Amino acid sequence: MKKLVLSLVLFTSLSSVTAGTAFAAPVAERASLAPMLEHVTPAVVIVSTTQTARGPESLRNLDEGQLRRFFSDPSSGGLQSVPRGEVRGMGSGVIVDADKGYIVTNSHVIANADVINVALQDGREFKATLIGSDPSTDVALLQIDATQLEALQLAEIDEVRVGDYVVAIGNPFGVGQTVTQGIVSALGRGGLNNENYEDFIQTDAAINMGNSGGALVNLDGELIGINTAIISGSGTSAGIAFAVPVNMISAVMDQLEQFGEVRRGQLGVQIQDLSTAMESALQTGAGRGALVTSVLPGSAAERAGLEVSDVIVAVDNDAVASGRELRNIIGLLRLNQEVTLQVYRDGKKQSINAVIGGVEASVAATEAQPNRSLSEPEFLGAQLRNLDASRSAGRNGGVEVISVEQESQAWRAGLRPGDIIYEVNRNDVASLQDFNELIAGQSPVTALSVVRQNRRMLVIVS
Repeated sequence: MKKLVLSLVLFTSLSSVTAGTAFAAPVAERASLAPMLEHVTPAVVIVSTTQTARGPESLRNLDEGQLRRFFSDPSSGGLQSVPRGEVRGMGSGVIVDADKGYIVTNSHVIANADVINVALQDGREFKATLIGSDPSTDVALLQIDATQLEALQLAEIDEVRVGDYVVAIGNPFGVGQTVTQGIVSALGRGGLNNENYEDFIQTDAAINMGNSGGALVNLDGELIGINTAIISGSGTSAGIAFAVPVNMISAVMDQLEQFGEVRRGQLGVQIQDLSTAMESALQTGAGRGALVTSVLPGSAAERAGLEVSDVIVAVDNDAVASGRELRNIIGLLRLNQEVTLQVYRDGKKQSINAVIGGVEASVAATEAQPNRSLSEPEFLGAQLRNLDASRSAGRNGGVEVISVEQESQAWRAGLRPGDIIYEVNRNDVASLQDFNELIAGQSPVTALSVVRQNRRMLVIVS
């Protein structure tokens, strides 16, 4: 009985305390981001710009589609018309070198600005100098003459994983420094603008207009990216945001600091993703990679000995699983930099050394084409005939393309009048009969090896 009474007394006492006072856990036991943020937030700045208005053409073109850039929406307070013929804008930036006063932000934040100002968390304001800008990666480097700055340490991008907790810091809608949290939703995102170099980190942290150029950090307070774009039907956060990864930022910064611009290396190949269907047709042995469909004359690729139908699977120690990955890697290399390419050729892996060239060559990707059908001697809008023996140039025949209907499937795949088809899926073609027999199977893709103006090319039809 005594034990029962004691139990009742203890329960009553606990209930009384809970009802009458707020229970406070020791500060050290609270789950909070505050200790980390105390070191991080001083490194995130507000970037404001002023542009002299020279008429309507001086205003930025606003993208009203699903992809919204954070900085350029007048309804959000990001871009404002003010007296004296000026246009003002506001975004964010991150201090990455306290000694040099270096700040990274987005290229679109400072685009066309006449004056760039930076406001620190402690209230100090400085006029910034633009060291350089690279629209292709949407990265810009600023510098301020200031002391007692806090800089963020750069994370190791290889250690970032989907599911990692992250924190976004910036200046949404111009309300002041704001912190939101989420996770890494995906890595290696691209396709937002195929003309640019893209390898985005996707996050669901709430990011809005004005966050452009702000920090995306891990729970150790290390910078893993700068926030760049969102996908949203309304222009506000829908939980799909993208950040330029820190490895790309670092590579661009090095060139902006040295040259004021990015002097991109070029390999000189046209490429296409090696899909499962293509691998089945070509039997390259690579599985995945960047399929070389053309080698440009005089390019670094030609000098290195790359050939049509080679599959590039790595550049030095960086694996290549797609054409976009190859383009991103090559585009951040320096001119005259020596690299080792891992290549599959005729089912065997080999190493090829190359010296990255300049603007005389390019890396381009081609898109997959619609499904096809066949009627002889017409092929998807292309008229074919047996190649005259006098033009075979030592080959055992071939098939000549005599005309191609514009906008036909053959045209979109890349066939042109005068092309000579000499292989189908790496099998020799001596005549129209050979051609028709080889494409009669049910393969979802067909790889045509062609010669155009004495240059070998690979045309993928799917």
